[in-house]
Amino acid sequence: MDDQIRKRVREIGSVMRPEMFAETIALFAPLALRPSPDICTVERNISYGPDPRHRLDVFQPATKGGARAIVVYVHGGGFIGGDKGAESAPFYNNVGAWAARSGFIGVTMTYRLAPAFPWPAGAEDLAAVVAWLRANATQHGGDPGRIFLVGQSAGAAHVASYVAMTCFHGDRPTIAGAIMLSGIYDVVRLEHGPFENAYYGTDPSRFPDQSSLPGLIATETPCLFTVAEYDPPLFQRQAALLAEEWFRARRALPRMLFLPDGNHMTAALSLGSSEDSLGGELAAFIRKSGGDNA
Repeated sequence: MDDQIRKRVREIGSVMRPEMFAETIALFAPLALRPSPDICTVERNISYGPDPRHRLDVFQPATKGGARAIVVYVHGGGFIGGDKGAESAPFYNNVGAWAARSGFIGVTMTYRLAPAFPWPAGAEDLAAVVAWLRANATQHGGDPGRIFLVGQSAGAAHVASYVAMTCFHGDRPTIAGAIMLSGIYDVVRLEHGPFENAYYGTDPSRFPDQSSLPGLIATETPCLFTVAEYDPPLFQRQAALLAEEWFRARRALPRMLFLPDGNHMTAALSLGSSEDSLGGELAAFIRKSGGDNA
């Protein structure tokens, strides 16, 4: 990472406040990878369900090839906000363009939000996306048997729930792999605030059933986790709990990357840019987990 950007990220700090999000976005927006004809073609605002927020964009590589692995990006937003991004927005068009440039079919999606749609709405919407892709992926150059989910923050929590809770998988084989960037896994020991309460509610008796941690430890789905140096303590604690419980059960550590010089937003915002130190790791994980088109 460029020294000036590294310094600015450190100055922005780890406190979750509107200024942190706005300043980080402003820092990386000029560097964002934009979809262009030499990288990909994009089909926008495809409906995958009945709700107005059930929308997705599909990014197909400009170079022709066989059926490709599909990488679905699930945005964050504290469970109550966020979006895949409009055509002119740098984010998260950058993720779709990065996926296409890496040789995959990129998909960015929106989902229903709390408090109107509390837990488990996020995992339900991911199940709908996976079902849609299984039915329609071949029309867009994708392989329905090689779907990878990538979620950030609240999006990572939704991905974790989908992977961990087999009730969302139906009678079909589940996804090929999952990547969770700064996620929430243990709702029991989570530091609950207004955003978490909006989605998970305030009844502690429900927290064990809402926690994805046991199911993540038990799953055979390949998983990769990340935590950033300037992630808020809440997310660093969740990563530590995941590592602790995973080791206790499996006598090994999960695949987890520590992202130096990054904050809660930088992993997703930097994908595909000149400051991207994570994209190669994600692509290597996807290919190793069955996403190699060669």
